[in-house]
Amino acid sequence: MNDDSSSRIAAALREWIKGAAPGARLPSTRELVARYGASPVTVQKALRTLAAQGMVESRPGVGTFVRAVRLARPNDFGWQTAVLGSPQTRLPRMSAALRTVPNDVIALHSGYPDRELLPERLVRAAFTRAARGGGAVSRPPTAGLPELQAWFAAELGSVMPVGVAPPMPSDVVVFPGSQSGLSTVFRSVVGAGRPLVVESPTYWGATLAAAQAGVRVVPVPSGATGPDPEEVARALERSGARAFYAQPNFANPTGARWSPDVAGRVLDAVHAHGAFLIEDDWAHDFGIEGDPVPVAARDDGGHVIHLRSLTKSVSSAVRIAGVVARGPARERILTGAQAESMYVSGILQAVALDVVSQPAWRTHLRSLRQQLAARRDLLLGALREHAPTARPESVPQGGLNLWVRMPDGTDLTRLVRDCESAGVVVASGDEWFPAEPTGAYLRLNYSGPSPGAFPEGARVIGQALARQQAD
Repeated sequence: MNDDSSSRIAAALREWIKGAAPGARLPSTRELVARYGASPVTVQKALRTLAAQGMVESRPGVGTFVRAVRLARPNDFGWQTAVLGSPQTRLPRMSAALRTVPNDVIALHSGYPDRELLPERLVRAAFTRAARGGGAVSRPPTAGLPELQAWFAAELGSVMPVGVAPPMPSDVVVFPGSQSGLSTVFRSVVGAGRPLVVESPTYWGATLAAAQAGVRVVPVPSGATGPDPEEVARALERSGARAFYAQPNFANPTGARWSPDVAGRVLDAVHAHGAFLIEDDWAHDFGIEGDPVPVAARDDGGHVIHLRSLTKSVSSAVRIAGVVARGPARERILTGAQAESMYVSGILQAVALDVVSQPAWRTHLRSLRQQLAARRDLLLGALREHAPTARPESVPQGGLNLWVRMPDGTDLTRLVRDCESAGVVVASGDEWFPAEPTGAYLRLNYSGPSPGAFPEGARVIGQALARQQAD
């Protein structure tokens, strides 16, 4: 009701402003309360709305005034062209997965889980406690809070078999999110101008981080069960690369999960070539069928650099990730981290540690597994019924997405545009290929908002495909 009243007052004041001179003083809050029969809070909300729209400006202790109109003129930034010159590296455009969209559309494009899948109560309580602690005013160590380092190390060590030495807390470097961790690892371990073997398709953010670091990517094909280990070995041999970036568990975008055999053979290839496996364990907390075991659990020789993020599973506001690396590689990564950000917010580290240390965190993960399974199956069923020519490459055992192959000859740009015109936002698969796409794909997020709208979203996709096939 207050929202309706404030909107009504704001609309009436807009009409008044149209006939007022710039700098004219609006009636006082007391006058507006009497005129519209509203509370002072409602009137103030209407005035804040007008201020946010640039129509009025408030002068504390004086009043609210019609804002003077600034004359529009074209901006001239041409001088920057000569100063900046040509970019040394053409960076990929920002992913459609990061777009924010109105809440009246069916959003199947995002790379993040819906708010209702997050441990919101735990996060809010953790922020309250962290604000009262020392992290609010003190500078944490560059490598991270010792307790959080110990947690990341213990998480990896808990799944290591007997005979493999677990990592130490000092092997961990905490980063403000996995993207920062990837950028630093690529710069520090691979280096500008040098090759990096990657799966294709792969996470678009890894391609972006490689481009920013000046790293040359060498793609190897990867399907529903991961890459062919022999292809990985050949790519390392031909390119001279000394690092392979991969997502062995619930890969983004394909949902692929390596079998123990594939993991072992890839690790053998990495060992044989004296290389690193940069393992992105982004979906560790999003397993649906079985618990993921990182490839790093098999390695204590420093060949696997393991990256685990908490950003998606805890909260997008808590950008925290841990990199586990051993030997000189860890020192080089730490040096790179210092150059980039000095240290990570102590408040955010404390919040992340608080959340994952609560007994309720494990309860939340068990519930999350069930919810993800239900959403995945709902979207799969909707596609089978309403868009049968759109075929998921596999049924993912975890993660957040379906990787869906469109019929040959599909105009993907037109498909994305037609779906959006009908109120369904989807992500084109092209941006997940580090080289030319090998087919027409969509990446559809089953962890997004309004799962009840999945059938309608699939129907729109099916109709858009049918129109193309009829042309």
